[in-house]
Formats: sequence, C-alpha cells, structure tokens
Amino acid sequence: MATTSSTEILHQTTTFISEILSQPDFRHNLFSTLRSKIPPNSNQTTLKSLHLATETLEKAISSTKSSTQSSSLRLAKRLLLSHPESLFSSLLLSLIYHLCDQPLDASLSLLHIFTLDPGFARSELAPALFEELFLVHFLPVLQWFNDQRSSVLSSLSMREGYDSDDYSGDASVVLPQSKLLSKMTGDQASGLKGLERIYEEVLDENCRVFVKYFEEVLESKDDSRSITPPLVVLREVDKSERNHNDTIKVQDELGWTNGRYNPMWVEEGEKSVELYTGSSKSKSPSFYPQRVSLSISEDQNLRKSTGSLALNSDSEPESSLDDHFSSNSEVVNEKNIKMSSSEPRKIRTRKQKKPILAESRRSPEHPMEDADNPPGDGKHTPPKDFVCPITSHVFDDPVTLETGQTYERKAIQEWIERGNSTCPITRQKLHSLQLPKTNYVLKRLIASWQEENPGSLLIQSESPLLESEQMSKSVLPSTSPNSVISQATIDGTITALRHAIHNLCMSEILKESEMAVLQIERFWQDANMDPDIQVMLSKPPVINGFVEILFNSVDSQVLKATVFLLSELGSRDKSVIQTLTRVESDVECIVALFKKGLLEAVVLIYLLKPSTMTLIEMDMIEALMNVIKKKDEDLLKMCLKQKSASVLLLGQIIGSSEETIVSSIANTVVSSKVFESIIGSLEAEWAEERIAAVGILLRCMQEDGKCRNTIAEKAQLALVLESFMAASDGERFEIVSFLSELVKLNRRTFNEQILHIIKDEGTLSTMHNLLVYLQIANEDQCPVIAGLLLQLDLLAEPRKMSIYREEAMDTLISCLRNSNFPAAQIAAAETIMSLQGRFTASGKPLTRAILLKRAGLGRSYKSLIRSEQLGSFSGEIQDTSEEEKAADDWERKMAFVIVNHEFGLVFEALAEGIKSRYAKLSSACFESATWLVYILRNMPHIGIQGAARVCLLQAFVSIFKSAKDTDDKALSLLALNSFINDPEVMVYLSPHIKDILKGLREFRKSCPLAFEMLKVFSEGHESSADFWNHKELVQVDSSENGEVLSIVSFRDKIFSGHSDGTLKVWTGRGSMLHLIQEVREHTKAVTSLAVLQSGERLYSGSLDKTVRVWSIGNEEIHCVQVQDTKDHVQSLVVASSIFCFIPQGAGVKVHSWTGGSKLLNSSKNVKCLTLVQGKLYCGCHNSSIQEIDLATGTLCTIQTGSRKLLGKANPIYSLQVHNGLIYSASSGLDGAVVKIWSASNYAMVGSLPTTSDVRAMAISSELVYLGCKGGAVEIWDSKKRTKIETLQAATNGKIICMALDDNEEVFVIGTSDGRIQAWGLS
Repeated sequence: MATTSSTEILHQTTTFISEILSQPDFRHNLFSTLRSKIPPNSNQTTLKSLHLATETLEKAISSTKSSTQSSSLRLAKRLLLSHPESLFSSLLLSLIYHLCDQPLDASLSLLHIFTLDPGFARSELAPALFEELFLVHFLPVLQWFNDQRSSVLSSLSMREGYDSDDYSGDASVVLPQSKLLSKMTGDQASGLKGLERIYEEVLDENCRVFVKYFEEVLESKDDSRSITPPLVVLREVDKSERNHNDTIKVQDELGWTNGRYNPMWVEEGEKSVELYTGSSKSKSPSFYPQRVSLSISEDQNLRKSTGSLALNSDSEPESSLDDHFSSNSEVVNEKNIKMSSSEPRKIRTRKQKKPILAESRRSPEHPMEDADNPPGDGKHTPPKDFVCPITSHVFDDPVTLETGQTYERKAIQEWIERGNSTCPITRQKLHSLQLPKTNYVLKRLIASWQEENPGSLLIQSESPLLESEQMSKSVLPSTSPNSVISQATIDGTITALRHAIHNLCMSEILKESEMAVLQIERFWQDANMDPDIQVMLSKPPVINGFVEILFNSVDSQVLKATVFLLSELGSRDKSVIQTLTRVESDVECIVALFKKGLLEAVVLIYLLKPSTMTLIEMDMIEALMNVIKKKDEDLLKMCLKQKSASVLLLGQIIGSSEETIVSSIANTVVSSKVFESIIGSLEAEWAEERIAAVGILLRCMQEDGKCRNTIAEKAQLALVLESFMAASDGERFEIVSFLSELVKLNRRTFNEQILHIIKDEGTLSTMHNLLVYLQIANEDQCPVIAGLLLQLDLLAEPRKMSIYREEAMDTLISCLRNSNFPAAQIAAAETIMSLQGRFTASGKPLTRAILLKRAGLGRSYKSLIRSEQLGSFSGEIQDTSEEEKAADDWERKMAFVIVNHEFGLVFEALAEGIKSRYAKLSSACFESATWLVYILRNMPHIGIQGAARVCLLQAFVSIFKSAKDTDDKALSLLALNSFINDPEVMVYLSPHIKDILKGLREFRKSCPLAFEMLKVFSEGHESSADFWNHKELVQVDSSENGEVLSIVSFRDKIFSGHSDGTLKVWTGRGSMLHLIQEVREHTKAVTSLAVLQSGERLYSGSLDKTVRVWSIGNEEIHCVQVQDTKDHVQSLVVASSIFCFIPQGAGVKVHSWTGGSKLLNSSKNVKCLTLVQGKLYCGCHNSSIQEIDLATGTLCTIQTGSRKLLGKANPIYSLQVHNGLIYSASSGLDGAVVKIWSASNYAMVGSLPTTSDVRAMAISSELVYLGCKGGAVEIWDSKKRTKIETLQAATNGKIICMALDDNEEVFVIGTSDGRIQAWGLS
C-alpha cells in the first residue's frame, strides 16, 4: 500500500490553506457554511467568541502592519483555545497557525476537521484535500462498495429480465436511482439504501483512522523513516438483509485509480463510480434546466440508457476521456467555423436535412448515429460528444473553455465556485474564470439528435416536430364536408406553414430562415391566432429557431416579425417563456436588440419577467423612456402595447431598487419630460399599468416636486380611484401616497379643486374606502392615510361632527404618541405640520418659513420662494389676494379641527414629541405646536388655550433659553407671544424673567418681535430699575499713558486712545480686560477713534495732524495707511470715501481718502461731530446745532446759538443720533442739559431733566447713558425718559468718552485720570 510522506501532507494542507487566505470570496463562503452547521441552541458565549475570532482574523489578514497583524492573531488564537473545539474553530486555528508561520500546527488543525465530522469535511468543507490525501488509500473501500452494489443490481436485472445492454453489473455503469427504485421491491430498495449508509459510515471511520496516521507521520518529522499506513476498515454485508456483520481489514495494492466518492472529473485510464443516492451527504450536481419543457427533461432522464452514460464501459474498454474531449472540441470548432457571420448560415449536417415532418421516427438517416450508438428497442445511446464529463448527462447548456474542453455550465460553475481555477480534464490554469457564452452549435446538434431519437424524450409527449404533423390535422376549421375548395385551401395553408417551420428550423441558408419567419407571421395573422397553430409554433425547436434568427439576422423587418411572434406566443403559453429564459444569453440578445432600437422587443422582455436586479444591470432606462415618449399610433400593434410594457418595467425598477438608483432615475424622467407621457397611463385599461404609473409619478414628485403642477393639471384620477379596492395593500398605500403628494400644490384654490376630484370621482366613496383601509394599514402608513382623509373631510363644514374626522384625528394622535414606532411618530408629526396647507412650488411645506415671516424674519421665506420660482416649470406664481385668502381660510379651519379634537388632546402628544431624542420628530412637533398656538390666539376663548399653555409653555421657554439656532429662537418667541396676554402666563414666567429678558435683549436687533416683547415686559414693571440692572464688569488703570481721550468697541475687542499718543487693544475675558497690543505710532494725543462696521478697519485721529488707518486682525492691528491732514484732528468721523474732523480753528474739514479737502461751516467753532447716512451734525461752542448734507452741501440749523450767559460759554459737549432722534448735551444754562430733537423736522420732542454736567453720551435701543463730570454715569429710559439708576466710576475724574458694544449689553467709559471701566446688563 502506498505511503504518504510528511512533506506531501504539508504541501497539500499548506496549498489548501493558502487558497483560503488568498481568495476572500472562497473564505467567506467557507465561513458561512460553517456557521450554518452550528446548532441553534449552542452556547451564546462560544458563538460570540467564534464571531469575534473571525472578525479579528479578517483584520489580521487585511492589515499591512506586522504589529497589528501579530496582536490580532494572538487575540484570535486565545479566544479559540478558551472554548471547546469545533469544525469552525479548527479551521480558524489552521489559518492562524499558517499566518504565524507554524505549518505543522496548521496542518494538524486542518486535518482535525476530518476527525470531528468526516462526511461534512470531505463533501462540503475540503473535498479537494480529501481527494489529494485520503482517496488514494480508500480504493479497497470503493471496490468493496462496487461489489456489494453490483450484486444488488444484478439480482434486480435477473428478477425483472432486463436486457444486459440496459443494466450491467460493471462498476462503471451509471444507474439513475429513481429508475432503480421504481423496479425494486421494498426490501431491495431498503437494502440498497442500507448499503449506502454503511458506505458512508465506513468512509467516516477510515477518515478518522487515516487522520491519526497523517498526524503520526507529521509528528515523526523524518521523511527517511517510512511509516506503514493502517489497514482499511471494511464491513461484510449480507446480500439478503444488507446488515453489517464482521469487520475485516484488507490491504491491497491497486495502483492509481480514481475511486472518489462524488467525482468531479475522471482522468485518462481511470475507472469511475457514479453514486445516485438519496443520502444527505451525497451531493449530486444540480443542473440548469434545458431549453425544453421540464416534463421533457424529466422523461429524457428516465429514458436514457444507463450503459450509454458510462465514462468507461465494457463496450469501450480502451477509450479515454482525453480522446473523448478532443473529438468533442473538433466537432465544436468545425461547427463554429461554419457559423461565420459573413457566410450563409449552415447549422445542420447533410444527415440532418430530412423533412421536418418525417413519417417514421426510425428513419435510417438518424443524425450522429454510428457503430458506437446502436439503436435498441426504441432507446438510443447519446453520442459521447453530447455528454458532460462531470455530470454524465446530455448537455443542456454546454460551454467550451479556453482549453478546448466542453462542460455543462452549472457543473463547471460549481467547480470554479469550490475554489478551483484549472480545467478539470487538462488541469491547465484558466486565465479567466468568467464562463463563455453557450456553445450553440453543439446545442443545436443535440437538439437535432433529440428530435430524431424520440426515445430520449417523454413517452406521452412525442417529439415536438412530429407533434406538429398531428396538430396540423386539428388546424382544419369546421367546414362543410362537401366544400372541396375550402378543404383544398386549408390543406395548402397547412402545407405552406409546415414548409415554413421546416425552413426555419432546418435550413442552412439564413435568407430562407428569414423568409420563413415572415411567412409564419402572415400565417399567424391570417389564421387569427388560431390556438392549434399556436401549439405548433410553441414547440421548443421552433422557439430555438426564432432565437437563432435574433442572434444572426440584421433585417429589421425580420427581427420585428420574430419578436412579434415570440411575444404573441409567450403571452399565451408560459412554456415559451420558460424555453426563452433557460439560456441567459437568449435574454441578453433580446435586450441588446431592444437597446439598439428594436422597440417591439420591450413587450417580450416584459413577458420574460426579469428580476429587478437584472433590469438594472441591463441598463435599459434610456430605451424604456424612448418607447414611452412615442405615440401609440407610431408603434406596432401587439398583444401588449409597447408603451404599457415600458411603463410596467420602469415601475418595477423604480419600485424595488435602492434609493440612490430610484433618485437618479426619477430625476432623469422629470428632466426629460417623460413623466408627461406617463400621466396618460393613469387612464390605462390594465390596472397594473395604472398602478405602475402611480408609482413612477410618485417618485418623480418626491425627487423633483416642480413636476407636481403639471401632473395635477393633466392627470385623470377616476380609474386610479377605482383601482384602489382591488389593489394589494402595498399598491393601496402607493395610491394614497400619490394622492397626498398631488395635493401639495403652491396654489390653495387648485389644491382644493384636486381634493374635490379625489372625493367625488370614482364609482365608490373614496372617503369610505380610505376609512376602511385606515383600519388595517401598517402603523407607519396610517398618518399619511389619516392626513388625506382629514383634508377630504374638511371640504365640508368643519364645525360639524364627522366619523371620518374623528378616526383620522385619533389615528394621528395615536401614532404621534406611539414611541415603539418612531417612523410612525415622525410621519404623524410631519403630516400635522403639512396640514397647514401652504407649500412651495416643489411641494415642500412652508409652515416653518411662514411662521418665521410672522416672527419678523421674512428673509428665509423670501429666499425660499425665490429659489423655488427660479426652477419652476410653469414660471413664477404670483401671490394673489384670492390665493392668500383661500390659504388663510384653510389654515384657520384646519387648525380649528385639530385643536378642538378631544379638547386639545393634540397638545399633549406634541409636547411629548418635542422631548423626543429624534431630532426630526422633535423639530416637526415644535413647528406644528408653534403653528397651532399662533392660530389659537385668534380663536374664541373656550378653554383650549389653557390646555395649550399647560402642555407647551414650559417647552417653549426651554427652547427659547437654550436654542442656538436663530430660527428656533424666533419660533419659540412667536409661540410665547401668543400667551403673553394671559395673566397666568406672566405668573408662570416670573422665575424665568431674567433669562427671557437677556435673550430678548440679545435677540432684539435680529428679530422685531423680540423688541416688541421687551416693550411689553418693561411696561409690565412699575419700576424700570427693577427691569434694567447693571453690574460692574471690569476696570483698569492706564494713567501712565495720560487721559483716555477716545474709546470704541468692535466685536470682542476694545480700542482706547490716550493723551500720550498710545493706542491700546483690549479683549474682555471674564472679569478682566486683557491688553493684547499697545502701539505708539502717533506722536501726539489720539483724540478720536472710529470703526466702520462694513469693513474691518480702525481709524485714529491725532493732534500730530495725521489720520491713520489700521487693519484689525484676530490678535493685533497693523497700520495700513497714513493721511496727512496739516491740522490738528478732533472728533474724527468716517465714511467709506471721506473723513471729517474739527480743526484747530473754525469750521469742519472734510477730506477725501484720495487727498482732496474742503472746509464747511466755517463761521462756527465746532465742539463735537456725528455722521449718520451722509448727514453731518455739528454741535458748536455757542450752543448751536447744524445739519450739513455732504452730498449737496446744504446746511440746516437745528438750534440757534446764544450769547454767553453771565460770562459763561454754553457749548454742546456731545451729540448723538439714534432711531431718527438727535440727542444733545450741554451745560443746561438754558434750562435742559439733554435735549431731544426730531431728525426729520428738527422739532424738539423732549428732554432728560438731569442736573449733572454731562460730557459724553451713548445711546442704545432702550437706554441713554450720560457720562458726567464727577465720574458718575446716569442711565435713563429712552421711552419713559425717566432715570433708571446712577453708577459711580472708581474715581471722581471727568468722563471724557463712552462706547457700547455691538449687542448693547456692555458699555465702557474712559476718564480724565486714565481709567477704563465697563458695566454690563445683568
């Protein structure tokens, strides 16, 4: 007996492991197979460890870093060794040991799987390894099994008296088990099955024995020392009872003979054993179905002579498979040469050119009949060239590899999927694992042989071509027996039809076959689609003839006729479709012709019922759209309209594909205007087409809603509504979704017209149908159905009770509160929000934008409408008073219905939704609640407002205090404003008033509503001091730089100018001012600073007769321009193109940045300046105030000057303009220190009765800050003009300058003793 060396074992196991590691698909398939073997009740800890070990191993395999790979392998190994061994863990360990460069351990672990489950290991897990290592030792087992099996078959043959040609006792005979069992007694069948069971057990036992032998060889590590293999374990089987008795051991030297259990190939000189058993461990190859009916295929298997399929029979003792396949290749190559497209088609040999309707089945001219294949008793042995060497069956779908060998497609595909990359016969490496197309030459030869050897087909269903002769007799219509002329005409027609069928299937000339197609089409039309002719034409050989025309013809008329006939036949006979779909390349050919312009092929493609994935892979979208755009009168009349077939196929693709694919297709359908043609399919006679059109149009509206208006204008909905009750649940929801999307139009009046159509059209009540469907629909579908039902119900008087309304509202609230179905919650919240009734041109709800507009943030609404109108199909839709009135009426009625249901129950549900962790749900509930509360304030007070306040007020306050988004803040403010007149609300808000006021002050500039609410809150307080409270933030001493002559705030920085020429930059952090830069480029005092908000530039004026321009960076400022003024600069004010200042003498100097200058108001000695919107305001030493229009030079006097009183001057120390009012501060010698003037008519409108000596002012939206001579800061309410409080600076120094920050929250002062101090609103 042959021995096996350790080198050979290591080589085979290492090769197998390497293949697993190098082929991810192979590896993953193995892992999947092993997982399926794990019992469902296995320990969960073990399962998790296996799963983690697998993931860790994959990470190690894919890692390029050795450290990562090493650590991953250690972890995986530790996990596997800590649990009981199994098939899965043993295989994983073998891979890990291999990666760790431990080949011996890897081999031992791999071999261990043959101990744990030998049957599974050799048939599923590692059949190649079993064949290479074990099989050579098991030849005695195979011989033993053959002997036992032959005795059963011999006894059966003798009992039944079968001819020896039919059943042989030779071990090489392939005998179908189904046929044997049909001839056996119960005991004999049981005995044969028992033998097969014993055979499996013997193989299992021997596998375990030889694993120990291989382990001993590996552990010896010495190839020079030969270890004798163990004896093979066999069992003696009693012939009558087939029970195993004594176990014997036999040692036999038989040389190399292939005795593998389930062989995939046979090499030259080998003896083959085929086992057809019912055992679960015997994996018989599965086959692709033949391109004939299944019944024919089954009978063909039953009628095959078993001896004819033997790979090495008694009648051919010297033949080899190499000879067999070389002859096969020669036949195929010769036939391929004859099929050159440039020459007439030759598809039959001379022997095959006999009449198609032969009188005798036993014609002496049987094709492919030779000495090796003698006919016997009506049964014919197939030629060797027609038999697959793997399956031993006649080819059904033959493919010829690059090595010249031909195999059954399914069998060779399984061979490759098992990890093999070589030709099974030649063992040559395959350069491509992609299988070629079907060998049609060989397939046609087989079909011809089967036609002329009817014994290989079904007994009850004779050869299709022969049947056509019998069928032709039934084609005769019922005519008078005396009508000889009529009978002659019919006979002539049938004869011509038979002749055409013969030419189609048998002619070697392509032109003859093409003419035959045209003739058959005429017969079909003239016979008015006679069912008997249909049966004649539906036979597989005729269908195959049509397919050959599709492959070879280039005549468009012939191709149209062929597709027409196949479609007509396929629509009436399912077997035709089965014949066409059994060869994949046939379908590919039909699709290719369709994409090249053969539009009629779309009907045939639809009848073939391809899967959605197949349709996507075929890339037919453009071709389908081309058909849909055609008019029906431009297309051939067929069993199904081409446009209908295209809509159905497009609907199938859109309805079952991934979201990205659907989005792309829908956008293409909209952009190409194809959707306009699909609208017509809503009126189709076939309900399936109508529903497909509904699905396509729904996706179009969802992807690009601008097509919605066109669909609404053109769609006829009556037939769609009638389809509703007969449709499936999924199709019903598709229809409801389509109708819901359709009423999201940007014109309210048009929306209501469509709603009336939906409500009133159709033979049955739409609302009743929706109500019934609502009771049985899925949870996440209910909100959409309820929303549509509620809209339809609202067309009636909203104040009347309605079962439809009650059911719809109950459903919406129930779904909104059902936290077990977040998708349903979100759908319910979005449905309620969309019920507001306003939409953009693309169908998006305008609820949020409208509410923001009502809160004073109209820019979002305007920008949204503008962007929608730019891409609108129908152009810009102007808002009219009629549309606005209709929208307002709808909104009010809908809100009334929603809030009155169960006394405001919806508010509880919305409050719960606002707290949800799902952002989408929370946002939709917040917007819906805001809308309902806003509308509620205009409704009669019936107690519902109280329910809304109890449920939602806290949520609105929380959102206003915490929201970072400006729009959310504005919406919560709008909601709070709806409650503000409720006394109980003010009581509730008292603990939150400070936070609310702070938010309002921060928000008042961007939201007018915040400003209004500030006024309301301030009016609600008797004392303004309680409402406005300031807290000192910081103070610094800069006295080393002299007086602080100017100060300005910009963003997060403060700039100060000092009398020694220093300019400082500060930033506020906490309670400290941090100096971040100090520059001294001015040589004298910096008298004034200014910042333009439009550009990040700081301007400084100095007594050194220069104005400097500074760029403001993140941390520092840099001087970028120096303007020489030739005069001292006081009170610098800046515009984009000019700057103005007070010179040393009289007047005001105006300088251009380009260098020009002029003197204005030269008769006055100006004390202070301010510049607002091109108007320059001058406060003079003589207490006069002038306004100068810089554009025209016009000067207007606001206040005339006065002489010195009691010898004292009365200058204007500070001048400010804010919100159309001019504030001036003087000494007060004429009765008022601070006067207030109207900037429009210069009339004095008031004053602030302070008695302090004011030197500086700062004005905010609500407050006036007065900086006084003794270091005090007075704060006045600008509306009530009452003093709120007085703040005292750190010293008694004069306050020279003041500034407010951008948010008007912080004001800063600079004093004559060099101090900077800041306060903020608290």
